[in-house]
Amino acid sequence: MAAYILRRLALMVPTLLGIMLLSFIIIQFAPGGPVEKIIAQLQGQDSGASGRVGGGTGGDISGAASAAADASSTYRGAQGLDPAFIKELEKQFGFDKPAHERFAKMIWDYARFDFGRSFFRDASVIQLIKEKLPVSISLGLWMTLIAYAISIPLGIRKAVKDGSAFDVWTSGVIVIGYAIPSFLFAVLLVVLFAGGSFFQFFPLRGLTSPNFEELSLGGKILDYFWHLALPLTAMVISQFATLTLLTKNSFLDEIRKQYVLTARMKGLSERGVLYGHVFRNAMLIVIAGFPGAFIHAFFTGSLLIENIFSLDGLGLLAFSATLDRDYPVVFATLYIFSLLGLVITLVTDLTYTLIDPRIDFEARDV
Repeated sequence: MAAYILRRLALMVPTLLGIMLLSFIIIQFAPGGPVEKIIAQLQGQDSGASGRVGGGTGGDISGAASAAADASSTYRGAQGLDPAFIKELEKQFGFDKPAHERFAKMIWDYARFDFGRSFFRDASVIQLIKEKLPVSISLGLWMTLIAYAISIPLGIRKAVKDGSAFDVWTSGVIVIGYAIPSFLFAVLLVVLFAGGSFFQFFPLRGLTSPNFEELSLGGKILDYFWHLALPLTAMVISQFATLTLLTKNSFLDEIRKQYVLTARMKGLSERGVLYGHVFRNAMLIVIAGFPGAFIHAFFTGSLLIENIFSLDGLGLLAFSATLDRDYPVVFATLYIFSLLGLVITLVTDLTYTLIDPRIDFEARDV
């Protein structure tokens, strides 16, 4: 197993390099950029990211932008910006160097987990990610736990009652839940329960209340889950459907196997057969998929939910950085997401072997 793990770890390096290289090449051909965005702002054509210039890349850009703005208010404004100023912007952002040098420097820095500073925010990229982590972890972890807590018992029950009235009507509910996009259900929850048009039982902004620090321990816990109630409901509604059907089908496959018939013939109770023999084999694929499910919810499942409920998490950070052409944040989040995805894939494989020692990945080619 040690040799298998080492091979997988070694393969992560070229895979990660390929992901970063492809993304870097695409960015080179994408229209616009941080320099163009600032120029458009100074010419009155954009009101976005350049309003935050001076934070991430230091006061030099801020001062240069102010000087250019003053200059553009005179006769030179009709003739465009000073080429020297544009060259200074390119130097500050690092675009005065060839693309291959910029990519090599980026990879070298990222290998040491040095992600630099944001172009348009007065903070390092690591600091920004740390600030957003609590929201994303809260949404991803609790959504995954709740989905598993609902899906596993429900899937087992549906497998045992396969074809019954219970199985039919719960399948209908599951299909409806799966068909409803989580962001549309989130909007419905806002309209109904967050002051949209009817009631205002739940807050619409943030992860905690302004007076959170003044609350007791019990009050903090209640306040925390009070803010999470609607976002988690919206996210779980579509997630538990797939997992429930996966659990049901996995149990049905195992229940029909010969060893289950043998166990029943030996006089074991239905409960003993189900949880003493079937459960371990049937839950292999479900439990082993937990790390991947968490990572999916953690990084990709909450972007629209974060927007709707004004939750400032990693998904919203990456989305905003992409719109603002804040390349340090864009590439850093891509690097971290990709690295974690590769590690979690390995963890998932190792989880299979822990649940079922008969599985031996080392015996096959990677």
